[in-house]
Amino acid sequence: MKKSLIALALAGAFAIPAFAQTAAPAAEAAAEPASPHTLTGNLGLFSSYRFRGIDQTFNKPALQGGIDYSHSSGIYVGNWNSNVNSGAGFPEGNLEMDFYGGWKTTFGDFGLDLGGIYYYYPGSTATPLSGSNAKDLGASSSGTVNNGELYIAGSWKFITLKYNYAVTDYFSLPDSKGTSYLDLAANYDLGDGWGIQAHVGHLYASKYKYAFTAGSDNISYTDWKLGVTKDFSGWVVGLAYVDTNAKGDCGNAEFYCFANSWNSSGIGGKTRDAGGATAVLSVTKAF
Repeated sequence: MKKSLIALALAGAFAIPAFAQTAAPAAEAAAEPASPHTLTGNLGLFSSYRFRGIDQTFNKPALQGGIDYSHSSGIYVGNWNSNVNSGAGFPEGNLEMDFYGGWKTTFGDFGLDLGGIYYYYPGSTATPLSGSNAKDLGASSSGTVNNGELYIAGSWKFITLKYNYAVTDYFSLPDSKGTSYLDLAANYDLGDGWGIQAHVGHLYASKYKYAFTAGSDNISYTDWKLGVTKDFSGWVVGLAYVDTNAKGDCGNAEFYCFANSWNSSGIGGKTRDAGGATAVLSVTKAF
């Protein structure tokens, strides 16, 4: 009797793995394929907001966030938002909303990205920008401050080169269509959550010369950035040095001398060189 029980137990013990080996492939075959749709978001707090090296918040903090949808075909669309200061060229406005879309793909270590982006500042008015182009003093601006650009970007490993071309007046500056921006950036992973970032960019605006200045009327400039990041369980802390050679001498009322506000009551009394060197501290999270 004992021998029969032992034999039965041994048979059962060996039968279980045999069943598992048969069932596992069946379970894998029944698994659903990965979804071609991806939805992600991002949130960040910055000590100040620098766009292409230029101060957008009068050296005050910025809360930023966005959402992105992408398809396995390479098509993507997204929205990104930040608070801004009206004195940074957005009369009556205090919010930036960006809408973008495009297509991107990879070829081994190489990548290609083609798309467009629209910058919109709800509540702002572009009318005060009228008559500011010395090359065409009769050119006017109207509606809300906005900007539409097309872009192409190529990448290799951790290096990206991107070219943006304004198909509208550049941030509603009269008769400034065709302004372009070339951006070379590197993001290198050092391991253990550490990373370094480097960037150099150049804005080229050949059709616009600032009329209301006693100094340089040139708004073209070069900007650069060098930073370090550290990932703490998905929360990324960053510190970056940002600088430009933009013309912002407030004594001569140059273009990149920004006021602390710009509304129906007029331009604020405090001013600063918006392209001056600064350090930017940030905390960001992707989800």
